[in-house]
Amino acid sequence: MLTKELKEHNGIKNLDPVTFEVLKNGFVNLVDQMAEQMLRTCYSFVIYNRDFSCALCDAQGNTVMQGTQDISVHVGTLHLTAKAVLEDFAGDIHPGDVFLINDPYRGGTHFSDVRVVLPVFHNDKLIALMQTNGHWADVGGSNPGSFDITAKEHYGEGLRIPPVRIYSKGQYLTDVVKIITMNMRIPEERIGDLRSQVEAAKVGEKQLREMIEKYGVDTVLLAFAEVQDYVERLTRAEIAKLPNGEWETVDYIDMDPLLGDGLIPIRVKMTISDDEILYDLSGSHPYISCFLNAGFGSALSGTYAGTKTFFPDIPLNSGFYRVVKTYLPENSVVNAPSPVAVSGYCSGSFEKIMNACFELWSNIMPERAIACSFNLEYLLIGGYDKRQDSNEYFMWYDWMAGGHGGRVDRDGANTTSPVFGVGLSVQPCEGQERLSPVITTKHEIITDSAGPGKYRGGCGVEKGGILTDINNTVMSYCCDRSRSITWGIMGGLPSIAQGAILNPEQEDAEFLGTIFSNVEVKKGDSFTRPSAGGGGLGDPLERDVNAVLEDVIDEYVSIERAKIDYGVVICEIDRDLDVFEIDHEATALERDTIRKNRRLWLEEDPIVVEQMYNKGDINQMDVVRKYGVVMDYKSNKALPISTEQYREAMKKRSLAFWA
Repeated sequence: MLTKELKEHNGIKNLDPVTFEVLKNGFVNLVDQMAEQMLRTCYSFVIYNRDFSCALCDAQGNTVMQGTQDISVHVGTLHLTAKAVLEDFAGDIHPGDVFLINDPYRGGTHFSDVRVVLPVFHNDKLIALMQTNGHWADVGGSNPGSFDITAKEHYGEGLRIPPVRIYSKGQYLTDVVKIITMNMRIPEERIGDLRSQVEAAKVGEKQLREMIEKYGVDTVLLAFAEVQDYVERLTRAEIAKLPNGEWETVDYIDMDPLLGDGLIPIRVKMTISDDEILYDLSGSHPYISCFLNAGFGSALSGTYAGTKTFFPDIPLNSGFYRVVKTYLPENSVVNAPSPVAVSGYCSGSFEKIMNACFELWSNIMPERAIACSFNLEYLLIGGYDKRQDSNEYFMWYDWMAGGHGGRVDRDGANTTSPVFGVGLSVQPCEGQERLSPVITTKHEIITDSAGPGKYRGGCGVEKGGILTDINNTVMSYCCDRSRSITWGIMGGLPSIAQGAILNPEQEDAEFLGTIFSNVEVKKGDSFTRPSAGGGGLGDPLERDVNAVLEDVIDEYVSIERAKIDYGVVICEIDRDLDVFEIDHEATALERDTIRKNRRLWLEEDPIVVEQMYNKGDINQMDVVRKYGVVMDYKSNKALPISTEQYREAMKKRSLAFWA
């Protein structure tokens, strides 16, 4: 509609190619300039490490352009929150207004992602919306960091902000901002982030006005429409090259805490029909009793991000969304209604949808195939900082890098930001230690964490820390894949289980799992947690023996696991000089033995595997890679229902491709 109206205005038919390219790239630069403003003026260390995104939207709320380092789930939902503001304030939006929203049931993600929406007017007509989205380190609720796994409803997760005006015709509404931020921990930091986001939006407005001054408002608005149309045409042309058909798969959340044993299925069916894509998530599990559910917006964005990964050369805006359609069943784990808890969507449903899409597209475009990547995780510690008797509240809010899945012609990327947002930075330990009474004791690549394959997954990381001068402090964790362990495809094998451990070097060491809240900690307590590697791609027995040797030299793979996972027998001659030798005859025998037995290993009684594990005859990697058994590592008990589900998937992804 907008394109047609603009093209009819003053007889303009379309933009010439040069002007189109200049303005298209100018829009990207505009959004990146907003990002730079946020990066340099934010108060929160979380936002400083790039957990934020910006967007330029047209007057209808459609995304015109994103930046170059934005978080995928943010970008796929920013148009929805822009439209929510337009809907709630229709006929009551004025120059100088600024709005705030974080509502995950109105197209947002979770309460921590707080969006500032600034309308831009030209001659008293609304022409655009600037939007900045930052992950605030705390938005209230029962837990520091606003992640509470015990919350079944959103009332314990933090402050829900529907579209609300915080500037009215240029007047800062102090009372409104105070009632929001005073319900959050460290309110002065929240206000600082808010003002940073507002100023970043104003930078976007200034850039847009400069474009209008140079090219004219009609030309710029026409470019808004043509950029979206261009992306739609480009996407449809690429999809039209592919065969029509249907493809299905399933990924899992570890569990519903109320149900116990049993993985939570997220079923994804993709249909290509000529030049359009339809995702149907019917059959996904009903919403569960913890915060790993997704609201409509974040689940929708999972299909956008999973698709976009396979079309890296296409820009992302609302033109792309016209081509990718998604059906999300109501009252499900991928479309949970208010007031069901959804704050952990990022570690729960969202990345499962993305990885399921990766698998589907790997079948359609095998030249770009990629196995499952590690699961995003957040570890949060909040309390009072007693260093130098300051007694100020602190928030230690950390996420880790990990391994991406093996690819069709190369190994997965080691220690990379999660697919949730590859623009995320790994937080520098020095900055964390300056801001919080937590010292990092370990941050290193985990040997053997990569899922074995002809092309192995990338390696994960282990990060540990110790608490120093603290008072009244608790720890919480948002993660997954201690049971639905990062999987391989086309014959590849899984990675390792994720999960946090309290006081790992002590006799009372406790495996806390992947989701917990309000665990009390004291001075001197320590912790560690691994991030998984990526799943392997292709049969590990087809991996070049010299590639396995190089992995052993680089300490990505141990000599022991080289034999168990790859059937490659390596003798150490001199570790200090990196001198090793492959026993080719023993390797041939070992690989033959594995080929003859590995199908039988996947039929072993889970209780027998549990007994072998508890006796120390096998380790966690053997449990999942060799036997396909899912265990509860708090009780060290096998989980028969989860094992049956995981083995079924493993047989399709791995066993079906073995010679």
